[in-house]
Amino acid sequence: MAKSKKRKASGNSVTSMLIRRPIQKWFPLFILPTFICFCIGFIWPFIQGIYLSFCNFNTPDDATFVGISNYVKALSDPGFVHAFWNTAAFAVVSIILINVAAFAIAYALTQKMWGANLFRTVFFMPNLIGGVVLGYIWSMIFDGILKQYSTYLTANATYGFWGLVILVAWQQIGYIMIIYIAGLQAVPEDMLEAAKIDGANKWQTLFRVIIPNVMPSVTICTFLTLTNSFKMFDQNLALTGGAPQVIANGAKVNMTELLALNIYSTYNINKNWHGVAQAKAVVFFILVAVLAISQLTATRQKEVQQ
Repeated sequence: MAKSKKRKASGNSVTSMLIRRPIQKWFPLFILPTFICFCIGFIWPFIQGIYLSFCNFNTPDDATFVGISNYVKALSDPGFVHAFWNTAAFAVVSIILINVAAFAIAYALTQKMWGANLFRTVFFMPNLIGGVVLGYIWSMIFDGILKQYSTYLTANATYGFWGLVILVAWQQIGYIMIIYIAGLQAVPEDMLEAAKIDGANKWQTLFRVIIPNVMPSVTICTFLTLTNSFKMFDQNLALTGGAPQVIANGAKVNMTELLALNIYSTYNINKNWHGVAQAKAVVFFILVAVLAISQLTATRQKEVQQ
């Protein structure tokens, strides 16, 4: 009996070695096409974009090096500064709202309620609709509601801000909910049973057992909502277009404009501002990268502590 087990184990090891050796030998050949495409489609444009941020250009072929003047103009632009703070406020509100609502819905739908699968589908469906389409649909909805008060969405910056929050929450809650459902279903049953035996009530079980075990899902969902909030463009363009516009320090400032839309608008001012728009894009990339890495580090440390 022992000999047969040894033969079986040795046979498995031989088979696995026969499979691994060709993979280890030829994997660069299979990775090479994808790596080439990645370099052409991402690495080279990214490097070229950094170079163009130090240039005045209409097309990359006629770029003229001007040093850091584009960055000086970008950081001194009142519209860009306002868009940054507007985006920061939008990100904080949307991260909290989306994650809290998505977790609450996911928790409810994992309590063996009737029609849970149907509700999951219904909540997820808005995520399948394109951002531009959603922007135009919600602009009509908001204007229809605000018409009763003799105003409209783009007449007031507060209306526009909260309109964006409602739109993105309605679109993303279902997607984030699915991730939380997966995390909740992975919570060990024996831990839940132990908490029940120890006399823990539902709130104690939620905060001391369930949420600590769902922290990997919290990390992913926070990362997604953070990056999506900072990168949001099409919904902003379709819903408000940055309106209303005011004059601040002699410059035009779009009150509901987020960072991505501000970069797009800067590029379309005239060809002399293409380099400034590219400098803003580089600053935007650094900002999002730093925030995302900091968030991932903080939430992963929380996972380890739990």
